[in-house]
Amino acid sequence: MATQPPKTILPHDHAAANGTSANEGLEHAWLALHQQAGEVARLAHIAAEPAAPALTGLIAHAQPWQRNLAVQGIEDVTAMLDSGLTALGTLSGRGQDAAAPALALWCEFHAARGALLTVLDTDESN
Repeated sequence: MATQPPKTILPHDHAAANGTSANEGLEHAWLALHQQAGEVARLAHIAAEPAAPALTGLIAHAQPWQRNLAVQGIEDVTAMLDSGLTALGTLSGRGQDAAAPALALWCEFHAARGALLTVLDTDESN
């Protein structure tokens, strides 16, 4: 069992750790992710949830290892949504109803988004 915190395992990146431009880049990627999710929600015939406004505070107080994991997570979820939206577009292009698979993709996005927010949570009670 590992006894060291993740920050000793992951490489330290000063640009991602301290730069406000890195924080702004993460926020921009978060908003772009939610734009993709909005398209999935539209195809699923449900209302999209807004991007969490508290992300700015979470990023500002996050440790470098948390930011690194969040960046990787956002990239992974973006790739999932990219391929999912391509598949949903193919279904729609064939005249098939894409609501059920879009809802499944939305559920996957929702779970992944929750995991990303948990990674950034700096609450010491966890």
